[in-house]
Amino acid sequence: MTSKERVMTAFEHCEPDRVPAWCGSSPEFWKKAKQTTGLQDEELRQRMGDDFRRVFATCTEPVIPLSPGSTSRTIFGVERDGVGYGQPLSHPLSKATIAEVHEYPWPDPSCMDVSQIRLEAERFQGKHAILGGDWSPFFHDAVDLLGMELLFLKMYDEPELVDAVLQHIVDYYAGVSQRIFDAAASSIDIFFIGNDFGTQHGPVMSPSLFRRFIFPHLERLARLGHAYRLKVMLHCCGGYSPLIPQMIEAGLDGLHAVQPGCKGMDLTMLKRSFGDKILFNGAIDSQHVLIRGTAQFVREQTRKVLEIMKTGGGYVAGASHDYILEETPVENVLAMFDAIAEFGWYN
Repeated sequence: MTSKERVMTAFEHCEPDRVPAWCGSSPEFWKKAKQTTGLQDEELRQRMGDDFRRVFATCTEPVIPLSPGSTSRTIFGVERDGVGYGQPLSHPLSKATIAEVHEYPWPDPSCMDVSQIRLEAERFQGKHAILGGDWSPFFHDAVDLLGMELLFLKMYDEPELVDAVLQHIVDYYAGVSQRIFDAAASSIDIFFIGNDFGTQHGPVMSPSLFRRFIFPHLERLARLGHAYRLKVMLHCCGGYSPLIPQMIEAGLDGLHAVQPGCKGMDLTMLKRSFGDKILFNGAIDSQHVLIRGTAQFVREQTRKVLEIMKTGGGYVAGASHDYILEETPVENVLAMFDAIAEFGWYN
């Protein structure tokens, strides 16, 4: 099988030749891995056995100078600073009325250049599963614009204002992805989006709040992807198992990156309860096993995860978070992918 055939077979909850492999990485780890192995980008992905490739639109908005003390600015005008993506330095809509929400300078989807996406995807010659579409972290953007505590308070006190904020955010993301798909859907396989609805100890909100504020937007994005005959996969961190039934109902085809160390994310339970309804991607612990274990321990734990998750298809093997951190030993990540290649075959 080609990588694309392998992945799409798994999405259909059938068993391919072997379990597909997913390699996500922070830029810092990727740089270290290239230095350690002496391999360049595509060579390293082949060494890992990565069955996926990803294509992006590019922003054409003029670069606006950052304010002192900030290191980045989101597409919605929130400046941030700190480790990694950092934290918002202000919440521009924290005191806004609904009228002011509507008057906010929301970005235009046409600011994203989609002209090269088809060519970028076609250079892989149909051999890999291609991820595309805008990342669409609409919940995170709402947190940036309002502040997390205030966002949750307003879900009770001013639900119409929260609706307005989320609607404008998702209007933008849906508009960008529609432009991407109009330009290149026939060269893309999976609409990949990301929002974190879990913590180490459970969901960030109750199923009832999720149903009221989040579900409609997930469903809208899933319908958009399906309209272009794409599979739709959500990246979501943490312990979100009480929300999985709604995620399935919303039309999601896959969930990435399953964190087995979080509350409610027991792999046997997830596979038994939902494994025939939604594809799981990840599940090999990156918080403890990959960072702290030996290469042999990583190999053993990877084999155990595969034994639980691979039966019947519907599983992609990889780290329990897409962003493998710089402090993760390269030899452990290689041991994980070598174990996937060894133990991931179907009879």
